[in-house]
Amino acid sequence: MAAAANRPQLPAQPPRAAPAHSVQAIEPTQAFDRALHALYGKVGGGLSPITLALAWQDWAMHLATQPAKAMGLAVQAQTATGEWLASCATGGCGRQPDASTHLVDHQPLRDPRFAAPEWQQWPWAGWVQAHHQAERWWDDATRLNGMNRHHAEVVRAFARQWLDMLSPSNFPANPEVLKTTQEQAGANLLRGAQNALDDWREEQGLPRLQPREHPYQPGVDVAITPGAVVYRNRLVELIQYAPTTEAVQAEPIFIVPSWIMKYYILDLSPHNSFVRWLTSQGHTVFILSWHNPTEADAATEFDDYLHLGIFDSLAAIHRLIPDQPVHACGYCLGGTLLAIAAAALARPQQVSGAAEMAALASVTLLAAETDFKEPGELGMFIDESQVHLLEAMMGERGFLTGKQMAGSFQFLHARDLVWSNRMRAYLLGERTDPNDLMAWNADTTRMPARMHSQYLRRLYLENQLAERRYEVEGRPVALSDVRVPMFVVGTEKDHVSPWHSVYKIHALTETELTFALANGGHNAGIVSEPGHARRHYRILTTAADAPWMAPDAWEQAAVRHEGSWWEAWNDWLKARSRGTVEPRTIPGEAVLDPAPGRYVHECYRD
Repeated sequence: MAAAANRPQLPAQPPRAAPAHSVQAIEPTQAFDRALHALYGKVGGGLSPITLALAWQDWAMHLATQPAKAMGLAVQAQTATGEWLASCATGGCGRQPDASTHLVDHQPLRDPRFAAPEWQQWPWAGWVQAHHQAERWWDDATRLNGMNRHHAEVVRAFARQWLDMLSPSNFPANPEVLKTTQEQAGANLLRGAQNALDDWREEQGLPRLQPREHPYQPGVDVAITPGAVVYRNRLVELIQYAPTTEAVQAEPIFIVPSWIMKYYILDLSPHNSFVRWLTSQGHTVFILSWHNPTEADAATEFDDYLHLGIFDSLAAIHRLIPDQPVHACGYCLGGTLLAIAAAALARPQQVSGAAEMAALASVTLLAAETDFKEPGELGMFIDESQVHLLEAMMGERGFLTGKQMAGSFQFLHARDLVWSNRMRAYLLGERTDPNDLMAWNADTTRMPARMHSQYLRRLYLENQLAERRYEVEGRPVALSDVRVPMFVVGTEKDHVSPWHSVYKIHALTETELTFALANGGHNAGIVSEPGHARRHYRILTTAADAPWMAPDAWEQAAVRHEGSWWEAWNDWLKARSRGTVEPRTIPGEAVLDPAPGRYVHECYRD
């Protein structure tokens, strides 16, 4: 096996020129309408009023034509009110088993908003009980036979938003606030006012009066695994990490993160850095760092992300390591993009320039959907009217801002991301202790207008990939063409890529597939380093010719393991390795910049 010193030199690669396409010209009437739509999109927080109106109309008309259901809801409300009054009259408010629980999708859960013992006392307990009864009533009221499923999800989500806003925990004179104000002689309210002023200043682009305790700056506190940028074009930087073991696996790992957020979700602090851990296990690791788009990138297409992001990077890896295939790994949208690339490279016609690219030894997808028929909570924002509104808003500046994208997640999880945080910050004067994951989550990126529109339409609205209609270089691709082994990870509490949706790749592929289901959510379930407390996963390998197994049946058949799925993946990779070679030091002539590179520092005011 060739040593690192004998490998051919990597020629200098100038940034690839932008494609010669421009934003499509539109008629003056269309321009006026688009500006109007963009205006009411801003006023409505990016939500289509047409979608909302149709959803509420659908709900109201079905409720009006189901008198028995309406009568049942009226009886339910009357019964709940009577029970509440009787309970409070006897001094029992809040002592019933359901007084501090609420329902999420018909499942009773403890409500952390009312965990403090003060909420169990009169009169607050009665208030909490009434609030949870209202939640249960609306949960039943939004489940009507015959309703369009998308409309039902929209109505349910908005009912939840109103109830979360009206929660007793958001009331300024709630028992926790009163107790804290008394104990601290009002100092909490003074700190809260300072926090509110700082948040307002930050939203207006002004400096904070109280600097954050720990900014977690990329290259200083996070994204500090040693490495170098070895290739750059106008859309990506390819980072290679330095070896840390006496021998490395023959096949390198190539990681494609999502472009919604910065890549260093997989290279956080040293103790939970995915790439640092992989290098410590004897792997040569490459990862993409995506450019943060500006107005000049408005015409960048989804296919540009495929060619400039994956195909060009595979060619660069091939120039560096010409004698080995790569284990390719994609996270979230990066996984969807990698699946498309793998299908294109697996078909008989392949793609132009495939001979100059590193071949794929395996494909790993982390919390990545390939069938978008049931896309989870984000599906609430995606229909024709909503996409049209987003296109109008993006048309003004040429991109979707990070703030707009973050607003969607905040809307879906307003209880935890907005109201609870603001109550503690403004009324109790308490800030959540910052950590590396929170800092990464705040480091948002943009998305080019054309690319995001194509992504939403081709995948979410039309589900082209799952239906074998997604075209690469004018020819459709099919995941069934992929023959290399696959490792797919879903997470139990993922609201972005629900694991049942991720699991559907079993029905789209005809290759050996190992599926792992980790506990945690979309981010915490993936960033699950060995040694992290209370981590577990289920795992099962399905042969290429195995019959279909439903998700619930798979969950029963899969073996549960305590610990991190990282270790299972490492064992899986090494079992499919050609062996070990000498450590691959990064050639000096290939170094464009030390890691984490330039693109990770791109941060623009929206």
